[in-house]
Amino acid sequence: MEQIPTGHFHVNDRGTGSEQYPPGMMVALLIYCYATGRFGSRRIEAATHSDVAVRYLCANHHPDHDSICTFRVANKVAFQAAFVSVLQLARQLRLTQVGTVSIDGTKIQANASKHAAVSYQRAGEMIEQLELEVKELMERSLQAEAKEAQETLDIPSELARREKRVAALKQARQVIEERAKEMAAAQQEEYKAKQAKRQAQREAGQKPRGTEPTPPSQTPDPKAQYNFTDPESRIMKAGNGQHFEQSYNAQAAVDEQMLIVGERVSVAPNDKEELVPTVAAISAVLAPEVKAVLVHSGFYSEAALAALEQKQEGAPTGIKVYAAVEKHSHHKTVADLLPQPQPAAPGPEASAKEVMAHRLKTETGKALYKLRKQTVEPVFGIIKEVMGFRRFLLRGRAKVGMEWTLVCVSYNFKRMFTLKNLVATG
Repeated sequence: MEQIPTGHFHVNDRGTGSEQYPPGMMVALLIYCYATGRFGSRRIEAATHSDVAVRYLCANHHPDHDSICTFRVANKVAFQAAFVSVLQLARQLRLTQVGTVSIDGTKIQANASKHAAVSYQRAGEMIEQLELEVKELMERSLQAEAKEAQETLDIPSELARREKRVAALKQARQVIEERAKEMAAAQQEEYKAKQAKRQAQREAGQKPRGTEPTPPSQTPDPKAQYNFTDPESRIMKAGNGQHFEQSYNAQAAVDEQMLIVGERVSVAPNDKEELVPTVAAISAVLAPEVKAVLVHSGFYSEAALAALEQKQEGAPTGIKVYAAVEKHSHHKTVADLLPQPQPAAPGPEASAKEVMAHRLKTETGKALYKLRKQTVEPVFGIIKEVMGFRRFLLRGRAKVGMEWTLVCVSYNFKRMFTLKNLVATG
């Protein structure tokens, strides 16, 4: 902990107010409590009284829950610096092995209920209904004034409540429309590339395979959701895909020693566009050592493959991606267990997908891809089952990203402790 720089932490330079808690103590408190499954600021405050290890870290100080929460929210840059410092320490201790990196994402629940969300279509219907109710209330008010009768309803408050609700629903529809435009703009380049490829095939006298790609639409999906509690979170498939949760997509890049070397949070419900930004999130301390990237089929796209393996001028970057593009049975036949001949190399006319399928059929590809399920997937299992982190406590993508960084730093400390013990006993 002494090696983590404290210069990034916010402190009160004026010297006013109560005596400040040392930043080093506060970050040690948060990391240890997250590593041991205590995430809420009130539970952490209670641990400073009841847990001997926590009392030792705090030198018998007892920061209140408000100070703990404020420190956590205000120090995003500092926790990012701590993440890098931990990886630097792991490298000095020779606990990292970064030649091959596995990337995956996991859905972690947002601090919001999916029942606090509204769809684009439903918002429009509710606006129409509320506007009719506003009109009806206005008419009742006019009738009561004309008859000089006592109105049983508190019309001003009822009008204010409905007008406030209409404003919130209109904002929800506007946000959904802006998201649809952003998504259409992001998909435009991919659409143009597909059209250009099909046109080149036609000019070469070949018939393009598959259906004609449809241009991206800026019209929002009627089922597109907006959550009033945490607007930046999204409805995502969770578990085995049989139910939906209000979630964030937490991404991690993991080395061969099961240390997290890159992390970020996305609001995308799937991983199709996440490969390039997650590789870019790998710490600069270790990024130059990355030679192979392992991902499942959900990450694969020709555009992402080209972006990672080739520089803009066409020269290779030195990184090779291994992505599953074909379905494989979990059952191995007797023939699968026997030595297999090396597959024939694909011809120059082979598509990027066919080249990738061949890459995974080679002995090198098979050996490397086996690492994915035994590196990144256990990391998420440890974070969710051992540490117990299944729901973000903060709201908003920026704060959630900071909390995910804190979770990853805490996990890396646990993993480094295990690795050091393995080295000592080995």
